[in-house]
Amino acid sequence: MKGLLFAACAVVGIAFGFDFYSSARQKFDLIESGRLQPGARVDLSIGELNAFAAREAPPGVRDCKLVLEGQDRASGTAFVDFGKLRRSQGYEPGWLMSKLLDGEHPVSATVTIHSGGGKVRVDVERVSISGVELDGKTLDFIIRNFILPFYPEAMVGQLVQMGYRIDRLQLAPAGVGVVIGR
Repeated sequence: MKGLLFAACAVVGIAFGFDFYSSARQKFDLIESGRLQPGARVDLSIGELNAFAAREAPPGVRDCKLVLEGQDRASGTAFVDFGKLRRSQGYEPGWLMSKLLDGEHPVSATVTIHSGGGKVRVDVERVSISGVELDGKTLDFIIRNFILPFYPEAMVGQLVQMGYRIDRLQLAPAGVGVVIGR
């Protein structure tokens, strides 16, 4: 019943031009303000999360789509031009790398997300780039040798502090609940 109610609200929101991005931005600002009481919960709908991802995606990334598969799994898709993405970060790939990186590629990823006690861990299960599946040891190698050197802040597979007094994230297909701790 809750899923049906959410779907009806989403249809009404789309029909009346509801601004999912602005709604998400307001909720993120509220969380970051530090004014929420311990135990408070801020719910972000899948529509809000997708609108936020679409608007905040860096140059070289477009058509981001997030799917929440349950209490600890999420997947996402996007079209990524890795060359444009690197250039937007101030790095100019050499001739060979630009031949490998330039052009849009469909990318999908599935992750598990575990949170509690103010910490979160994101484990990448599977990635697909242009239809080529990366998982297991191959994926670990790519993350260690290519992703983390370019994106050291990624913190893949590590338990990290969430900040803003966030205690835990509660994932469901309809959205994410952000629970505030002390």
